[in-house]
Amino acid sequence: MVIKVNYENVLNDKNVDFRDLDESLFLLGLLSVFDNRYQAKADGFYQEISWKQFFSIICISLCTEPPSIKELSEIMGSSHQNVKQILLKLEKKGFVQIVVDDADRRKQRVLLTEKTMRFCEEHQEKADKIVGSIFQGVSNEQKQITIQTILQMEENIRNVEV
Repeated sequence: MVIKVNYENVLNDKNVDFRDLDESLFLLGLLSVFDNRYQAKADGFYQEISWKQFFSIICISLCTEPPSIKELSEIMGSSHQNVKQILLKLEKKGFVQIVVDDADRRKQRVLLTEKTMRFCEEHQEKADKIVGSIFQGVSNEQKQITIQTILQMEENIRNVEV
């Protein structure tokens, strides 16, 4: 399937011309732009927490057992230091509890609190509405192709040597 991109519709800035840009570079840039715009918008979704804080809650909730900070950092694709800062803010607000691992005292595990469970329940309808709006007009087939593409890119980036 060949997809023709109408680059003129990407930005409303007449001083930007994407026509000669390699599609791979365009896609990487588009992903970065989307990430920045989504984060800016998503930071306003909830008054109590930021998008990155909420994303960490989502990642923790997907774990079959409370993750260590290192494990959570790998899941989130972020540094240990960045994740630790996010978690400390969430802990201060009562959304997570950071505890020492019983088996390995060097590890810290992250637990979600009852406050988090209530917060997620109270905001589920709003979250569903936001996600539905973002994916309006995007077919399941398009989502599957996008997921496959990004997963392949994720696998490839692990092998890139700098």
